[in-house]
Amino acid sequence: MEERKPRRARNEGEQPKESLVYGKNPVTELLRSGAGVDTVLLSEGLAPAVAAYYTALAKEAGAAVKRVNPNKLRLMTGTESHQGVAAFASEISYVSVEEMLEAAKQKGEPPFLVLSDGIEDPHNLGAVMRSALLCGAHGIVIPKRGGASVTPTVIKSSAGAAERLPVARVANIGETIRRLKDQGVFVYCADMDGSPLHRSNLTGPIALVLGSEGSGVSPLVKKLCDGAVRLEMAAAGTGVDSYNVSVAAGTIL
Repeated sequence: MEERKPRRARNEGEQPKESLVYGKNPVTELLRSGAGVDTVLLSEGLAPAVAAYYTALAKEAGAAVKRVNPNKLRLMTGTESHQGVAAFASEISYVSVEEMLEAAKQKGEPPFLVLSDGIEDPHNLGAVMRSALLCGAHGIVIPKRGGASVTPTVIKSSAGAAERLPVARVANIGETIRRLKDQGVFVYCADMDGSPLHRSNLTGPIALVLGSEGSGVSPLVKKLCDGAVRLEMAAAGTGVDSYNVSVAAGTIL
C-alpha cells in the first residue's frame, strides 16, 4: 500500500535533492497543499490521462512541468517505486505582499519592493535578489507563472540572499500593482522609454518593476505603473542597446 506521507529522495544513484518528493499521492498532496512547488517531473511513459491530471495540478500551483526518462527519474529518486511522478518542493518559505508591507511598517520605513514581471533566467533573478537585499528592499514579488521561481540555482546565484530576502509569489503581477497603489505605494518600471533615472524622484514608498530579458515589462503592467525610468547608455550605434536586467536592477536600486 502506498504511504500517504510525502516521500523524499534518498541517497542512491545520482545525488538526489532533499526537496524532491515522489509518488502519486505525495505529489498530489504537495500540489494541493498550497506550499511552494517549483517543478513537477513526469515520466515519459506515464499514461496520458495521468499526465494531464498532474499537468493541471501543476498549472494551478504555478509549477513548471518537465517530461523525463523513467530511468533518470529512478536515479533522481533512488528508487523504482516513484510511480512516474516527482516534484521539487520550494527551497524557501514564501510570504504575502501584506507581510512585506507590515515588516516595513514595523521598521518605521517606507515600503521598498521589487517586482519581477517575468524574469526568466534563474541567474538573473538570483542576482536581482542579491542587489535587492543589499540595497534594503523589504522583499521581492515573483509571478507563479511566466517567470523563474526560487530554485537552487537562484539561491546559489543570489549568494544566499534568496534565503534572507522575503519572497512573495502572486497569481497576477498587475493585480498586485493595483493593490500596492491602493496602499500608497508608487510603482515604477524599468523601461527603455522611461524618464532618465537621474531626473526621477524615487524616494518614499516605492516598488520597482523589472521585465523579462527578451520583451521587458509587459504593456499592461507598464500601463498600470505610475511611471517608468531608464538608464542612460553611452555606446550608441554599437548594436548593444540595453543593460542586462540584473545589472539594470542593481544600478537603479
